[in-house]
Amino acid sequence: MAENRDSLTVTRRDFMAGAVAAAAVSGAASASGSPVSLQTTGARMIELPPLPYGESDLAPHISQETISFHYGKHHKAYVDNTNRMVAGSELAGASLEDIVKASAGKPDKKGLFNNSAQVWNHTFYWKSLSPKGGGQPTGKLLSMVQSDFGDFAKLKEELAKAAVTQFGSGWAWLVLEGGKLKVEQTPNAETPLTNPAKKPLLTIDVWEHAYYVDYRNRRPDYVSAVLDKLINWEFAATNLG
Repeated sequence: MAENRDSLTVTRRDFMAGAVAAAAVSGAASASGSPVSLQTTGARMIELPPLPYGESDLAPHISQETISFHYGKHHKAYVDNTNRMVAGSELAGASLEDIVKASAGKPDKKGLFNNSAQVWNHTFYWKSLSPKGGGQPTGKLLSMVQSDFGDFAKLKEELAKAAVTQFGSGWAWLVLEGGKLKVEQTPNAETPLTNPAKKPLLTIDVWEHAYYVDYRNRRPDYVSAVLDKLINWEFAATNLG
């Protein structure tokens, strides 16, 4: 029980921190009439990558309103926070992946890890969705699904279970580990990127801001819509190689 309470406390704290940061970014942008841009000192900055589709292209399964807030506020706030935290440090100018890995598991860099990992996770999540998604994988990926799970229906069931039962905020992943496909959960900003033995193939975001506007507390309905209509098996196949 203590472990569950601690997890819930961290989730709520991180969620509120992200919401406050997003509101601050939004407010600054509104006041200036243009998006907030951080001043650089010559070092490469982490950028908010463009969406691989239009904000309304995932509707009706994920609305334009959800994408606008999720991508334009939450994801952007993580990017801006990461840039502020690395400015003037030994990680200034480092790649996003290197920042995530360098800050993972370090108490003094927990804030940096939470923000930078969320930038990476969200970028990966947008690519895990497609307006033409759903269906089932083909080729090598399908063969591995059949070998490692028995059939596609079992994989889909395992992904849905991981996404629905993740306590609090977090992610459900399909990863390659030891030459086999596996489904796993991570809480908050945790990511398989930090484990060299794992190769992430796709993910489902189950933070509340990913679905609450459209589905309220009906996380299972959101997960079903993603798996039935939006999941991008071509992206997973590309990552598999």
